[in-house]
Amino acid sequence: MSHSATEVIVGGLVLAGAIAFGAYAVSATGFAMGADRGYPLSASFRSLEGISVGSDVRLAGVKVGSVSDIRLNPETYRADMTLRMMNDVQLPDDSSIVIASEGLLGGNFVEISPGGSPFYYGAGDEVLDTQGSVSLMSLLLKYVAGGSE
Repeated sequence: MSHSATEVIVGGLVLAGAIAFGAYAVSATGFAMGADRGYPLSASFRSLEGISVGSDVRLAGVKVGSVSDIRLNPETYRADMTLRMMNDVQLPDDSSIVIASEGLLGGNFVEISPGGSPFYYGAGDEVLDTQGSVSLMSLLLKYVAGGSE
């Protein structure tokens, strides 16, 4: 059975494209080979709409971590989130965490507003000052209905 040079070249291009797509997918999702880097922080939110495991955690627009776990707390009915922060980023212990949006059509991310305390969060600490996401649909419905709440 003989193969033409064209079939071999096309097969090589398809294989190279698949490898390039795989490399892009790994880098875009923040998947890291080997041990976890960074330290965990936890926070509790009323709503985590638009946030999922792997979402960015940003400080001044710079990615400084990612969301590593999301669970519903059956006692408080709030969403408990675990963040994995980069080791070289120290957060003052009066910092706040907000679910922010990249725009009307953009996705959501976790934004950290640093405080001014001389003390820092350690591994496993809980951030108490949080603000959940605001549903765009509920805001539009209030506006259309003329709600003055």
